[in-house]
Amino acid sequence: MEIRAITADDHAAWAPLWQAYLRFYRHALPEAISAVTWQRFLAADEPMHAALAWHEGRAIGLVHWIFHRSCWTTGDYCYLQDLYVDEHVRGSGAGRKLIEHVYNQASLAGASRVHWLTHESNTTAMQLYDHIAERPGFVQYRKLL
Repeated sequence: MEIRAITADDHAAWAPLWQAYLRFYRHALPEAISAVTWQRFLAADEPMHAALAWHEGRAIGLVHWIFHRSCWTTGDYCYLQDLYVDEHVRGSGAGRKLIEHVYNQASLAGASRVHWLTHESNTTAMQLYDHIAERPGFVQYRKLL
């Protein structure tokens, strides 16, 4: 298995995984948003990044992360926004490798923290998360605008 940053040529491999991820969370996005997101991943001046997990020439997982400022540190934090592994290869270690890729990229960028959210019903993924990160107990509040 290989984890590597996306390139402009990877859109056809990324898009089905992205759509599967959105379906997993029962969410639909207009194509225009996905198109802008893809372009942001490719832009050198954007804080948004993406990588794919590849196995035998096929993309089997994706991860997206965003660097952002914090009032609590001089360096950036890294928000792991999206993580998805094809349901047919879950349990293969791809999810762990994708997260560890983000850990490495965040460390290289001088970030002091990687953090992410998951839905409370995502118990299978939480079994992995509980082994590779700490759960600090914060509750998310939000208001859509």
